Amino acid sequence: MAAKNKVSETVIRRLPIYHRIISEVVSKGIERISSQELSKLTGFTASQIRQDLNNFGGFGQQGYGYNTEALKQEVSEILGMNHEYRTVVIGAGRLGTAIADYEGIKNSGFKILALFDNDKNKVGKDVSGISILDIQELENFVKSNKVDVAVITVPKSVAVDVIYKLASFGIKGIWNFAPVDVSVEGPVIENIRINDSLFKLSYYLKNND
Repeated sequence: MAAKNKVSETVIRRLPIYHRIISEVVSKGIERISSQELSKLTGFTASQIRQDLNNFGGFGQQGYGYNTEALKQEVSEILGMNHEYRTVVIGAGRLGTAIADYEGIKNSGFKILALFDNDKNKVGKDVSGISILDIQELENFVKSNKVDVAVITVPKSVAVDVIYKLASFGIKGIWNFAPVDVSVEGPVIENIRINDSLFKLSYYLKNND
């Protein structure tokens, strides 16, 4: 179901949490849940949960709550998890190969078609049945295979150039693990900052002490 109005970034960031919690509830065989019960599981207020879901039409019934299986399906659809996204990984180092081997990627609708690298010692090998190709083949592969998404795990020194090239190839989305922010017209870019998360953890550890 489409959102009624433009949805805030804050609400979008909460949707994966709803999906994860609801999936866990469904796996336990629980068929119905109230916003108050969801509040205890997510840490968000019941009012906030109802407001968030109402952006997409709402799915509960007063006095009944939410059908968990139906809500899981609705949130999956909102997140686009019912679609298949043809994906490539740029950079076949430890992070890139770990991502290619991660079952959670496949289960979320992202089908990894190939990895790319400029290291001749890696080209020709495979990761869980996924081939590592020469980076020189990237443009032709992206265009001929109608690739939707690229995962960037290359060093900062080459990341900007790679992202601009991908944008020119018509890539729709980029999951960027390189420590650099790039503003480029075309693809949606999600920047992942592992160090930022570690620094946040470090801050809380220091202040808890």
